[in-house]
Amino acid sequence: MSAALTRRGRKRQDVSDRLFEAALALFVDQGFDATTMDDIAERADVARATVFNHYPQKAEFLEEWGRRRRIRVAAVLADGHAEELPAAEQMRRYLHEMAELNTTARRETVALMDAALRFASPLRGPALEIELTEVIRRGQDRGEFRSDTDAVLAGQVLAAGYFATVLRWIGEDPAPFDLTRRLDELAALIFAGLLPRAEQ
Repeated sequence: MSAALTRRGRKRQDVSDRLFEAALALFVDQGFDATTMDDIAERADVARATVFNHYPQKAEFLEEWGRRRRIRVAAVLADGHAEELPAAEQMRRYLHEMAELNTTARRETVALMDAALRFASPLRGPALEIELTEVIRRGQDRGEFRSDTDAVLAGQVLAAGYFATVLRWIGEDPAPFDLTRRLDELAALIFAGLLPRAEQ
């Protein structure tokens, strides 16, 4: 790859990052629905066409928000060598890190989660459930979880439960319950169906 192409790629990523940060700030300040692509262009100090070049639809900012959060959680878990832990503990740590992200950026979560469910459809987009399913499959391969349980279905249920829990958590202010503890309880319910019968 030539130096010119590398510079061009970095410049494109820099613009994309600037647009994302501008959009995020606007969504938190004035709401997703009230924010226009023109608002984002103005906040990022770029032409309107530049916004559409990077994010053809406003909902793509929501997809990017979810993707960046999952990357951050994966990086934290990788730094802690979570893949070496039993699968149930990996799942708990994953949910703990997601809860920590939501809790430390509650205004952001409130502003974007509802919009993400309405427009980006994370329940139809399987990114989270795929990651959770992979943890369950690793546990099955190691004999930690029952092999006769449908890992995909368990991943779907856990992902749906995660989104439902976060939606309830952002539905009131102040937060009506401890998100980490509630997600622990959700995981325990799923594990009850995954653990070998002698361990239940």
